[in-house]
Amino acid sequence: MTNVNISIKKEAYDFLKSFKTKDKSFSDVILELKDEGKERNGKSLLKFAGGLKHLDINWEEKEKKIMEFRKNFDKRVGETIRYMEKSRK
Repeated sequence: MTNVNISIKKEAYDFLKSFKTKDKSFSDVILELKDEGKERNGKSLLKFAGGLKHLDINWEEKEKKIMEFRKNFDKRVGETIRYMEKSRK
């Protein structure tokens, strides 16, 4: 088997990683996606390709909101942990 290193965008990596399991390599995932008739969980993945392009969504703004939510969530979790540790003493 020949190995080839490729460079992909983080978004592409995250997409592939979402389909990867412990028993599958990234190559296995890519080969599954290659076959247009291949189904996953009873649905063909390629029929959804480009589906979000038609929506009028500002993805940069959505990402900013998600990052802000995560930041606030992490802050609240940290505060809760400190409160619980302080309460135990």
